[in-house]
Amino acid sequence: MWGGYKGIEKESLRVSADGYLAQTPHPVGLGSALSNRFITTDFSEALLEFVTPAVPHTWEALRDLCDIHQFSYPRLNDELLWVASMPCKIPQDPDIPLARYGSSNVGRMKTIYRNGLGYRYGRAMQTIAGLHFNYSLPEKFWPVWQELEKSSADPCVFRSSAYLGLIRNFRRLGWLTLYLFGSSPALCRSFSGAAPANMPELDGMTLYEPFATSLRMSDLGYSNKTQARLNISLNSLDEYITDLSRAIRTPDATYEKIGVKVNGEYRQLNANQLQIENEYYSPIRPKRVANSGERPTAALRRGGIEYVEVRSLDLNVFDPVGINQNVMRFTEAFLIYCLLEDSPLLDDEGWDEFAANQTATAKRGRDPELRLRRNGKDIALADWANEILPKVQEVAALLDQCGNSDDYSQAVAAQQALVDDPERTPSARLLYELTSSGSSFFEFAMAAAKGHRDYFAALAPLAADREKLFATEAAESLERLREIEASSTESLDEYLAAYFAPDTAQA
Repeated sequence: MWGGYKGIEKESLRVSADGYLAQTPHPVGLGSALSNRFITTDFSEALLEFVTPAVPHTWEALRDLCDIHQFSYPRLNDELLWVASMPCKIPQDPDIPLARYGSSNVGRMKTIYRNGLGYRYGRAMQTIAGLHFNYSLPEKFWPVWQELEKSSADPCVFRSSAYLGLIRNFRRLGWLTLYLFGSSPALCRSFSGAAPANMPELDGMTLYEPFATSLRMSDLGYSNKTQARLNISLNSLDEYITDLSRAIRTPDATYEKIGVKVNGEYRQLNANQLQIENEYYSPIRPKRVANSGERPTAALRRGGIEYVEVRSLDLNVFDPVGINQNVMRFTEAFLIYCLLEDSPLLDDEGWDEFAANQTATAKRGRDPELRLRRNGKDIALADWANEILPKVQEVAALLDQCGNSDDYSQAVAAQQALVDDPERTPSARLLYELTSSGSSFFEFAMAAAKGHRDYFAALAPLAADREKLFATEAAESLERLREIEASSTESLDEYLAAYFAPDTAQA
């Protein structure tokens, strides 16, 4: 189990010096958002995404993320990186700029897809930022685990089945990560269009839920009601691919009303339940690195599951890069626990339970009266957590034994302390800072954004080889963009028709 590969994808909004969503283009000093392997954008031109390589040690992942931040800050001019998951002062939907990737067909397709998201869910929701933790177990683990499981399956099939078992258990138990790491119990009034009319006010500029952990992962954010009717199976890889492919092919009456190509301009890629696979919001995804032009489902069909992507982590406003090694170490141990633990197949009742548990924890996770549902029965969140954490601690002990340290055990112990005392959770700490200082959410996050900028400015300069690595990648990404655009000779209509043509992933 020791030496599994970790990678981080961290989103941050660019904001102006007065805290409003940046309206400026992607900084040229960061290269091409289409082709830079370290720095790209997500939904909006203002929503940066920093991507670390996959590495075997958490300290390497944290170093890479720190270095990307340190490289990027001087190239933002007077702009800041917003440090919270819930957005800054944002304008009305039409004034939230879509990400732009140039004139190539692949670049235009990415922008059209985002335009479709805006029509379907609203652009404001797409400005919510998060942090993705990518993880794969080491190669040497798999033959040993397959032998212990006494499986004669093809190794690729066995691995995919095991990863799906991990994913099912994470969906059952992922409420725990929201409780431990949720850091979005409050939001700026400028985002209030998605909030219920009776949502409590902390002050004139701030709305909140008193016991919330992660409003980002609630029905205010990425717990998407529109997609609740989609039933994407996690019981086998074939079922997962088939269900996801069907959603991409199945028309939706609501989206048909939007239109696809109106007055010669694309509003969305298509009017189906999902435009592409990535539109399906899930706290965790099975993944495989795709070849150029290859769709995610085709990549999974070709080679099986290569790693998992955990998508339910909030940005922690108290950490300069939004995450720390304790969070990474716990998440790794928790994912391994989810893989080793028995993972029954899911039915409709199971889906309903874990969806309800996620929403309840996101909005009321620190409420002492909260009861989750487990196999049709009520259970207190802390009681369930106290059953899980000793088993995660056993995994941590094995990792520490291999690494000749107690780092993973300490990481689990730190999370146990949050279960024992909810006031120590990041969400509770954030609300305490707001109430004790009298600051609004915007004022607090703005001060933190300036503090994080100053933190990176005060660090010793990046080592010459690291500076050269990111600068070279930025310059070469711009050259790659020019090459991509020069080679894009077919029409956009032809490109999209070829991209969505039936293939083995849709069989």
